[in-house]
Amino acid sequence: MANLRPALPGRPPLIATATLAALAVLAIPAAALLAQPAAGAFAIRETGLRYTSLQQAVEAIGAGSGTIVVPTGIHRQCAVQQAGTVRFEAAEPGHAIFDGVACEGKAALVLRGRSAEVDGLIFQNIAVPDFNGAGIRLERGDLTVRQSWFRASQQGILSATDATGRILIDKSTFTRLGTCEGPGGCAHSVYIGDYGSLTVTRSRFEQGSGGHYLKSRAARVDIRGNSFDDSAGTRTNYMIDLPAGAVGQIAGNWFVQGASKENYSAFVAVGAEDRLHSSAGLAIRGNNARIVPGIRRQTVFVADWSGEALRLSDNSLGTGLTAFERR
Repeated sequence: MANLRPALPGRPPLIATATLAALAVLAIPAAALLAQPAAGAFAIRETGLRYTSLQQAVEAIGAGSGTIVVPTGIHRQCAVQQAGTVRFEAAEPGHAIFDGVACEGKAALVLRGRSAEVDGLIFQNIAVPDFNGAGIRLERGDLTVRQSWFRASQQGILSATDATGRILIDKSTFTRLGTCEGPGGCAHSVYIGDYGSLTVTRSRFEQGSGGHYLKSRAARVDIRGNSFDDSAGTRTNYMIDLPAGAVGQIAGNWFVQGASKENYSAFVAVGAEDRLHSSAGLAIRGNNARIVPGIRRQTVFVADWSGEALRLSDNSLGTGLTAFERR
């Protein structure tokens, strides 16, 4: 029998027999051969293997599922998920930062697998030539984002279309995002394509630098318990834009509209571009909306182009705000 020595943390047992060692190497997947046991590497929790590159760790999970623990520090790299289910988790929430690098000219994380989760990460300083640089670019599949911070980039989260997909954003912050510099139109703090559903809860949107704070073409929305603080925004537009219509609810949110606006004519816009989805019964209730002190203007809390019966109730509106306007 081969003599075995106790395994070191993160390493397989050392086998004394040379022949068995050679056979073992042949059995190891190629991605695992790139694993590095060094401190500060990207670890896959389920296997204990560590990688110096985030992309190597993603490829090691492949079409399976796994959790990548992102170490504390600033990481100037990015990754593309092609398949499987990947959870990207900060070793120390709020202290693992992806800074200034975009894969495929898109985002720090480009996601087109079965599903992905992001927990406790910071994304900052993401900019690309087409002005759509994002912390996360979601191209298909489900996405859950929790306790993460997107700041000082062209966009926070940008998605393509997946009519069966679900997106959840919870307890996250979006700061100094958005731009209307590009020839293709504005980038936004969050811009969701034609997805099955979008849920945004307990999150903060602030200091926008162009575009909308939250723009979504999802068929169903649940936007609840968030704050939209535009008091220090510059050249911003709507706080919530549902340009293709949606059902669901916008409830219990806090809004303040600032002085520097590209368009201050409404806080929430429904169906302004097309009627891809029904908006019948969309509930907009229990929200608090104000204009920043010292600014005198007339504006509208909800502007509707859908022509359908929305349900507005129990919204507390400040001076200068009209509850609803059909456009």
